[in-house]
Amino acid sequence: MRYGFTTGSCAAAAAKGGAYMLLTGKLKKEITIETPKGIPYTAKLMDICRSEQLVSCAVVKDGGDDPDITSGALIYATVSYLNSSIDSTDTLQNSSNTPHTKNRNTKGEGPKILIDGGEGVGRVTKPGLDQPVGNAAINHVPREMIEKEVKEVCLFADYKGSLKVIISVPEGERLAKQTFNPRLGIVGGISILGTSGIVEPMSNQALLDTIQVELRQRKSQGYDYVAVSPGNYGLDFMKKTYGYDLDRSVKCSNFIGDTIDMAVELGFTRMLLTGHIGKLIKVAGGIMNTHSREADCRMELMAAFAIREKVEPKQVLKILECVTTEEAVRILKDIGKLQQVMDYAMKRICYYLEKRAKGKLQIDCIMYANEFGELARSKEAVKWFTLLEQEQAQQI
Repeated sequence: MRYGFTTGSCAAAAAKGGAYMLLTGKLKKEITIETPKGIPYTAKLMDICRSEQLVSCAVVKDGGDDPDITSGALIYATVSYLNSSIDSTDTLQNSSNTPHTKNRNTKGEGPKILIDGGEGVGRVTKPGLDQPVGNAAINHVPREMIEKEVKEVCLFADYKGSLKVIISVPEGERLAKQTFNPRLGIVGGISILGTSGIVEPMSNQALLDTIQVELRQRKSQGYDYVAVSPGNYGLDFMKKTYGYDLDRSVKCSNFIGDTIDMAVELGFTRMLLTGHIGKLIKVAGGIMNTHSREADCRMELMAAFAIREKVEPKQVLKILECVTTEEAVRILKDIGKLQQVMDYAMKRICYYLEKRAKGKLQIDCIMYANEFGELARSKEAVKWFTLLEQEQAQQI
């Protein structure tokens, strides 16, 4: 499997290439940076434009064999002298022009690098994220990478002045609609991300990082409780059934156990987990990563719980032969055993949720089916309706 490079690596490479061409006056069509993971990245510099005061160039985002929505996008860096304006009348020309390296600082001070976002790079509007409110959504590791690579060029060119680096992604605003950014309060574009500089194929780290960001943001807003759902179905169920908009809840995907661990670490005291039986029935067997490639014993668990509630063997066999949990729910409903089996399943779900939390987090749960609505809830779940209703009223 071929690994790729993050938007942070692409931004750093473009910034280094732009700085090199600005400070040396030489055309550069390829540049190499070192990622935080220690793997070098050699990038081709595209769409090069130069003038006396600034240079702009781009790097194509390559997600490797685990491409995301930003793969193929052009990540631009425009590098200029800090006392010049990118919006000035100093129009960019093609790469045949040769800029000069004036504005050198002769006082012996080190170079200063100002980093900001331009077109297609989101801006932070809510607290709790990697960057403070008002900043461009360029996370701290990519900022450190950009600064390191640009300063390396400054040292090479013996330049001690200050430079401005503007990162932009022309397609960023469109691409951002397919990301978590709108939910996180990042407006106007994508985020420039990456901790290792490398995109590892089939890695779940990006999803886990997003869950942690959403939890941290929630905690920074002063809440000690959080509503969690594996995905949009859970949010839609709560809105349709109870009239509660959980848009500010956290999507945990299949990582129920990891989400509990993060919530405990961040100091939450209460959690509400709302999910479809197809995922939550697995939790009743102690499975905390509900992806099908990790485990799939849905029918076996439902059959076992049916046996416990004295369902006839021939009906248990029908459950074992079901393809979906919705089919199994229908069988239980038809024979009048649905509530007993679901109540016991919820008891087992709560047992394993509490076991994972080790007494440090009170977790309530609501389980539903698309066709049959709510199937079961934990004893204290009803209290969440009042709590969420009060929070929602405060947001109006």
